[in-house]
Amino acid sequence: MLRRNIGGMDQTIRLLAGIGLLSIIAVFESGWQWIGLIGLIPFLTALFRWCPLYHLLGINTCEKEVKHV
Repeated sequence: MLRRNIGGMDQTIRLLAGIGLLSIIAVFESGWQWIGLIGLIPFLTALFRWCPLYHLLGINTCEKEVKHV
């Protein structure tokens, strides 16, 4: 199973960006609709909380777990 590498704030930003870009599909009628499909990338990475680019670069924005003693 893939380890999560997207934290809470990162996930929120990706969701908002994805929804914003996907809304272009409904708003514009001309050739700009394809830009809305780019919104699938941040939207899906936010849903799965895993980014392949972060994985390749070794980036992890998840909060560190605090172990209580």
